[in-house]
Amino acid sequence: MDFLAILAGTATGIVLGLFGSGGSIIATPALLYLLDVAPKSAIAMSLGIVAVTATIAALDNWKRGNVDVSVAAVFGLFGVAGTYAGARLGVVTPVTIQLTVFALVMYAAAWRMLKPALLAVPAGGNVSMSGNVAALPCTGLFSPCMAHMALHGIGVGVLTGFVGVGGGFLIVPALVLLSRIPMKIAVGTSLAIVAAKSYAGFAGYMGAVPIDWALMGGFTAVTVVASFVGTRIAHRFSQDALKRGFAVFLLFVASYILLKSVIGG
Repeated sequence: MDFLAILAGTATGIVLGLFGSGGSIIATPALLYLLDVAPKSAIAMSLGIVAVTATIAALDNWKRGNVDVSVAAVFGLFGVAGTYAGARLGVVTPVTIQLTVFALVMYAAAWRMLKPALLAVPAGGNVSMSGNVAALPCTGLFSPCMAHMALHGIGVGVLTGFVGVGGGFLIVPALVLLSRIPMKIAVGTSLAIVAAKSYAGFAGYMGAVPIDWALMGGFTAVTVVASFVGTRIAHRFSQDALKRGFAVFLLFVASYILLKSVIGG
């Protein structure tokens, strides 16, 4: 594995460690533009890389009691179905459309990171919501809360499979609003959901696109190690400053993807 692969894997892992999401937003363009992997293969390999890394992070959070298993099961089950369907759709969709949607997702992620937080989650776990978001009852399997989570799971899942993003930046706020759980548990639960959906997305591409197993394996190993580094250094910096810097980076990369792959053909 060459220096560029190590650099790309390190960047992906550090982002995952710092933010608990966003790894695939780095991994896909890194595979595509730094390592010259074909677009559909880059999307598939990104899903595989994030699946393994998110699994390890989710297990760590589960051991520390930061995963709501019932919420992860409902959101994850419908998310897996949506992700597999999105991956199969991605196999037959023109690359230009996939990359355009991917760039738009990056713009959305940057916008969310630059936008002031709308949620405040005290230590006790009660969620304070601004705006007119109604609190949904979450007392049973067929409650409105669970129904909304199932719908969100399908929607985020289709997006995951189609463009190769884990969707953590969409899942976390959905979990906090719909299930009213503390942010720390929402992040841990999100990692479990991202892992399950990424495996399903990778399975949807297997056999339909070529996979460089050696490159993906080396990239994944570096990403896992770097994610622990990112977790350790996260406490040394202001999260607001990190998010703003990452958002600006996403804007530049998304614009490059549009110019290079869409406008430039």
